[in-house]
Order: sequence, then structure tokens, then C-alpha cells
Amino acid sequence: MPVEPLPHQEIEDRLAELPGWSLDTDRLTRSYRLGSHFAATAMVVHIAQVQEELGHHSDLTLGYNTVTLSVNTHSVGGAVTEKDFELARRVEDLAPGHGAH
Repeated sequence: MPVEPLPHQEIEDRLAELPGWSLDTDRLTRSYRLGSHFAATAMVVHIAQVQEELGHHSDLTLGYNTVTLSVNTHSVGGAVTEKDFELARRVEDLAPGHGAH
């Protein structure tokens, strides 16, 4: 089944179920704060593993004790799709294990 861009209202409705995530122009974004640089680095590696499993990758930024994701689907012209929400949900599931908030 081909990936399709999601309508704006559906994106907003789904974001209500993902606290901390927002729509920045045409990308889902979220920043996490962690207890240390090492914890942030470990979370980046874990996110990279999930992205490889999904075959869908975000722009991922590592700061001293922060991790920021920004994602859309390039194959549909940079729109937000179900693939982006699937990645966001997976990251939300793993974040508490890294002490991220």
C-alpha cells in the first residue's frame, strides 16, 4: 500500500496523543532532555536502531544532554505520513527507559 500524506486535521488530532511533539511547517518535531551527555548519546543509538528497523529516518540532533528529532516522509514530497507517526510512537516508547523528558 503506498504511503500518502496525512490531512492537516488528522495530523493535529494525532499530535494530541503525542505530548511534546509538534508540527513545524511540514515536519513532526520533538526535543528530549536527559540527565547527561552519555544518556543522550545512548538514546540516539537506540533511536537509530529503531529507524533502521522501520526503514524510516529522522533528522536527529545530539546536544550536550538533549536529543532532537525532526521527521517527514521524503518519498511523498516531504509531507507528514503514518510512517512519521509510527517513528514518533516508537521513540516515545523508548524515551522513558533513557530517563528522557
